[in-house]
Amino acid sequence: MEDDIVQRIGIIGVGEIGRAIVAGLCDGGGESPEVFLSPRGARAAAELSARYEGVQVCAGNQEVVDRSDVVIIAVRVPDRHEALAGLRVDGGKTVISLMAGVGNDELRRMLATDAAVVRAIPLPSVRERSCITVTFPSHPVADALFERLGGTQPVADEAAFNVFSALTGTLTTQYWYLATLASWAAGQGIDSAVADRYVRGLFQGIGRSLSDGTRSLHQLAADHETPNGSNERIRTTWFGPANSAALGKALDDLLADLK
Repeated sequence: MEDDIVQRIGIIGVGEIGRAIVAGLCDGGGESPEVFLSPRGARAAAELSARYEGVQVCAGNQEVVDRSDVVIIAVRVPDRHEALAGLRVDGGKTVISLMAGVGNDELRRMLATDAAVVRAIPLPSVRERSCITVTFPSHPVADALFERLGGTQPVADEAAFNVFSALTGTLTTQYWYLATLASWAAGQGIDSAVADRYVRGLFQGIGRSLSDGTRSLHQLAADHETPNGSNERIRTTWFGPANSAALGKALDDLLADLK
């Protein structure tokens, strides 16, 4: 991100993603932008301000807006009306919304602003600058910001954006899957700490193999199993057509709620 694109970034709602964005911006080397945090999530905001030079906690959300070139709205969707009520946003600013299921037109009406409004789906891995962030619409300021945090993938319309938003709803399922494996091993008499450590190590390699963009996801799966082997057995007996259909149905239902 060129230094003259964004000098001052405001974040309203300092939850997990807000903290990750601050860390990604400030730990990445080079000159960091000034960051202004809302008092929402006061403890996290205070910790970030103490850790990073140039990160300040503002007295209120309007001060965040007034002092920033880019305003990132990262509040919980049910809290949006309370958090954003009465805010005045100058038309020359860029607003980036991280609120799932809240369209750009709705947010623009809530803020009564002509400012550029962009939706984005950053993940916690922006902390390590290893996250591809989906954005809509493509905007030079927003895209440059997320390029600095690991990369950006603009999409053509909000329908496509909502598909990617639905995919993010599967993240904690992955953790529960691993936790279930560790619990099963513990049920077989393995020390729970040992089982946990082994499962973590077993699946860390998946992250590394996913960086190989020359092979499709199906090809990666095929490359890690042998005919009639253990991996093929679990895949075909547990993750068969019924489970695949159930997962697709859950995603369809979530997508419908995001529209």
